[in-house]
Amino acid sequence: MGIFKRLFKIGESEANAAIDKLEDPIKLTEQGIRDLKSDLDKSLQALAEVKAMGIRARNEVKASEAKARDYEEKAVLLLKRAQSGNLDPAEADRLATEALTKKEEALKDVERAKGEQAHFETNVAQLDQNVKKIRSTISKYENELKTLKARVKVSSATKKLNKQMAQIDSSSTVSMLERMKDKVAEDEALAESYGEIANESKTLDDEIDKALEGSGSIKASSDLEALKAKLGMEKKD
Repeated sequence: MGIFKRLFKIGESEANAAIDKLEDPIKLTEQGIRDLKSDLDKSLQALAEVKAMGIRARNEVKASEAKARDYEEKAVLLLKRAQSGNLDPAEADRLATEALTKKEEALKDVERAKGEQAHFETNVAQLDQNVKKIRSTISKYENELKTLKARVKVSSATKKLNKQMAQIDSSSTVSMLERMKDKVAEDEALAESYGEIANESKTLDDEIDKALEGSGSIKASSDLEALKAKLGMEKKD
């Protein structure tokens, strides 16, 4: 899956508010970030390899330039030896010509290596831009993932709380209070009913005893006074 296709998929998932109906956006984003990091590793490896080829081309330029200078110096020395009589002029010309030919070959190598160096440096610049872009995208989506996780937690907690509140208002507390009121009213009416029944079941003796309540103590007091009088324990003034 290409980078831009995945980026589109990640953006699409984040824009989707219907979390429960489609793919889990958190898992999808985490997978997208893992894919991007994998691409980043590959891009870094490619960048390192192309940079290495650029370094080799640059070193080859330097080496070929040095070789060209060396052959030129040798050609000069050969001609000077012939001029000083230390070398046959014809042989000096032949060898100097060969040295100059080698110099030209070295200069061609310099031009070729410079072209390769420029090509690799252009590739390095492009790969470096891609690496920076992928790093920036990963950082962006990691931050957005943190925000998304926080939003999901808040949404879940709010949903749970609202659900609990809805259940309490609609069917739990209110209904329970109404049932309690009915039960108390029923018990009160039943208690009053038992009271009326008890009053209706009193006998005539019960009514008489109730009317004479307290007369027993009066009679006991009278009997006590009589007993004291009989024993000569009359009250002294």
